[in-house]
Amino acid sequence: MLDPQLLRSFVAIVESGSFTRAGERVHLTQSTISQQMRRLEEQLGCPLLDRSGRTVVTTVAGEKLLGLARRILALLEEARDRISEASLPLRLGVPEDFAAGAMAPVLAAFARDYPAVRLEVRSGLSHEIWRDFEAGELDLALVKQARGQGDPVARWREPLAWVDSRDWPARERDPVPLVVFPSEGLYRRQMTEALDERGLRWRIAYVSASLASLQGAVSAGIGVSLLPSRLMLGDQVELTDWPPMGAVELALHLGGEREALHSLSQALIALCDEVMGPR
Repeated sequence: MLDPQLLRSFVAIVESGSFTRAGERVHLTQSTISQQMRRLEEQLGCPLLDRSGRTVVTTVAGEKLLGLARRILALLEEARDRISEASLPLRLGVPEDFAAGAMAPVLAAFARDYPAVRLEVRSGLSHEIWRDFEAGELDLALVKQARGQGDPVARWREPLAWVDSRDWPARERDPVPLVVFPSEGLYRRQMTEALDERGLRWRIAYVSASLASLQGAVSAGIGVSLLPSRLMLGDQVELTDWPPMGAVELALHLGGEREALHSLSQALIALCDEVMGPR
């Protein structure tokens, strides 16, 4: 096995024409460079350098080795760069209820443009995503939040709607059964506060962190929920006479300046513009 350090010193000697200048280039002393060349010549069993002139030149064997050494060193450099790039993931957090199907083509296009970047995507409740972002565990966070919070690179208005089952309505029950996200979910707090202000009795009938699970519970008549109006299903109805709810917002927060990170943020902004409408 040829030591890459010996090859690197050999190439430096040939390109500079001097052991002294080669040592300066690879940050080694002249004596160390000389020792390395003796080791390399012993390994290959032939002289590689002609030291008889004012400048050091290759022998016939050294000339053959030079091109191979450059190729070996270039491949080692490429291997290091690829592994280094692949070891730096781009960490994205997105709400579980946001356009899972529509996001896949965006991420696929990004992966084609940046094949060396490893995407790590986390989905969940917005407060969990925001917690991880603030802890430095995410590079890019798409979250639902109260309007005007923080300093995102882009934000979109998210209208909310009270929804009930069309075939199995729950709105007339007393107390009103509610289908909700877990306790720290943004919509849950708004629901209970609005009903308390109206003086309506309520109870928690169903809890899940999954949007699909909540939608199924509403459609089956387990209870009423508050969800983004754009996500209302065909077997659900909007309760327009219930307490009016202000919109929340979908916000994109950026945690770095890497080129790949900026590129992905622009792709997500374009997707959100398409799904959410004007900002």
